[in-house]
Amino acid sequence: MNFLPLAQGFFLGGSMIIPIGAQNAFIINQGVKRQFHLLAATLCILGDVLLISLGVFGGGEIIASNETLSFLLTLFGILFLTGYGMLSFRSAFTATLLSKVDNSAGAKTDNTLLKVVITCFAVTLLNPHAYIDTVVILGGVGGQFIGSGKVLLTLGCIIASTCWFYGLSISASRMSYVLSKPKVKKGIDISVGIVMLLIAIGLTQQL
Repeated sequence: MNFLPLAQGFFLGGSMIIPIGAQNAFIINQGVKRQFHLLAATLCILGDVLLISLGVFGGGEIIASNETLSFLLTLFGILFLTGYGMLSFRSAFTATLLSKVDNSAGAKTDNTLLKVVITCFAVTLLNPHAYIDTVVILGGVGGQFIGSGKVLLTLGCIIASTCWFYGLSISASRMSYVLSKPKVKKGIDISVGIVMLLIAIGLTQQL
């Protein structure tokens, strides 16, 4: 069996996932908080599995050919990323926010878990850049393979996504004693806010 598609998928997938983006910023933030960070990584990986599969096996053509769907996806992405960016800025300048979240229990924890789940899928499925990377680019590469080649390419991309998000989440969690210091945490929140807003501004050019 030719394992070249597996290697190609791994390096291609890694090249698209590793650059800083909405998913990475969110995973780092959750890792620093040590709050459902492994769950967040898992959900981002599952989202990537869905998009990668759509791209390689041709399902992305439906999205690309539907202008209304593409417009709504972009619009919701802009609104979500802008809102998340503003919340990050608010968190940066609200010293008691993290302690309130960490010390909460019961229903408060459930709400936090729900927020993490919703945000994970939003930064993946409401991010048009993710569709461009996985559906359009991988769709083009996937068209060069048939049968087991497509499967291996997909598997390579999924392995890259899995290694990166779990590695990023665990690394941020292990370094949380440094990254969670007030000044560092404030810098991270501000950086996350800037990343989210820059991506949102970039998406406005696609409307």
